[in-house]
Amino acid sequence: MTTFREHTTAGHDDDRKLTLAEILEIFAAGRLPLRFTAYDGSSAGPEDASVGLDLRTPRGTTYLATAPGDLGLARAYISGDLELHGVHPGDPYELLTALVQKLAFKRPPARVLAQIIRSVGIEHLRPISPPPQEALPRWRRIAEGLRHSKTRDADAIHHHYDVSNRFYEMVLGPSMTYTCACYPRPDASLEEAQDNKYRLVFEKLRLKPGDRLLDVGCGWGGMVRYAARHGVRAIGVTLSAQQAEWAQKAIAEEGLGDLAEVRHSDYRDVHESQFDAVSSIGLTEHIGVANYPSYFRFLQSKLRTGGLLLNHCITRHDNRHGPAAGSFIDRYVFPDGELTGSGRIITEMQDVGMEVVHEENLRHHYAMTLRDWCANLVTNWDDAVAEVGIATAKVWGLYMAGSRVGFEQNAIQLHQVLAVKLDAHGHDGGLPLRPWWTA
Repeated sequence: MTTFREHTTAGHDDDRKLTLAEILEIFAAGRLPLRFTAYDGSSAGPEDASVGLDLRTPRGTTYLATAPGDLGLARAYISGDLELHGVHPGDPYELLTALVQKLAFKRPPARVLAQIIRSVGIEHLRPISPPPQEALPRWRRIAEGLRHSKTRDADAIHHHYDVSNRFYEMVLGPSMTYTCACYPRPDASLEEAQDNKYRLVFEKLRLKPGDRLLDVGCGWGGMVRYAARHGVRAIGVTLSAQQAEWAQKAIAEEGLGDLAEVRHSDYRDVHESQFDAVSSIGLTEHIGVANYPSYFRFLQSKLRTGGLLLNHCITRHDNRHGPAAGSFIDRYVFPDGELTGSGRIITEMQDVGMEVVHEENLRHHYAMTLRDWCANLVTNWDDAVAEVGIATAKVWGLYMAGSRVGFEQNAIQLHQVLAVKLDAHGHDGGLPLRPWWTA
């Protein structure tokens, strides 16, 4: 194989049409950690690479050329125009790790860029319709309501969580818990880790039989049911109709109906107050950073004096980056999702008058959780594809494996922040010395 650099050394003609492999080598500055092949017969990268990409169609070229970065790659892959080699579609972790760690794209000089454009062809620079699994861009979602209005939030939640309860059962396992687990040991199972996470939240909130818990964004009711099994009266709310239906059925099957309830409702429509504790596990990502003041003020208003709030959410690794998610995440996974640093979370909780008493970062635990979810998807791949289709199953494998890489490399984190509602004189209701929970 003759590389583009070798052509350059030999003094090639600027008008020569470049192959697709040569174009990729140019953008990658000649450093490809994987094998690349294309429908024009060209190839690049180590022949003995354990992972690789195969660009199969001209449509894939159009997706890559018109949406550079993760969105273009996702479109080509999800549509079947780009194939991954050496990895399972349910867990492309090894390939994504190679891309993130070893591939750094660089903009070529203007002369070379012009040659690339001529080689690709103007017809491939005109945008085409994306795969049907893709949500509208943010600027077009205005027709669904202002960002983070009740209507638009409901649509965003529906896009992500109402995929199929059966599909989630195959990925999440028996706990049906779609949030970071907390592994008591490196070799603990996913189910042990999820149960341990609920135990940790329960203890941090100092819940005891007879107490009242509000769990906002409750998913399939895992925290609600855990609390009810320990004698706590728990109300959960979710914007997903499928989650609420599944949770209510599980509550009935466990005989917890006298203590537990999951409502298909916006958290802002909860009218009860004077709860002993409020848990928010994986909801803050959907709220919108600009809405944090009203969000935490609302949760505070639901607590009695001395009541505790635990906020568990994905965060940035710093407090400087903007809140918007990447294009792939926004279009295919979490429409309107936003992240910020843990410092911003703590600040907003303090600014509504709550005292933050503890916080911790569980990012390594989330990487392990995603590892185990991907393993479940691989194990149940054929049934998952039959349930939701190959394109949606590929979205989930790509998203979860990519998120695992993000947590491992500290691009994102997972923080639990614990706060107490004080009275007018700064009293916390007599909390004991911290910590009162076990790790």
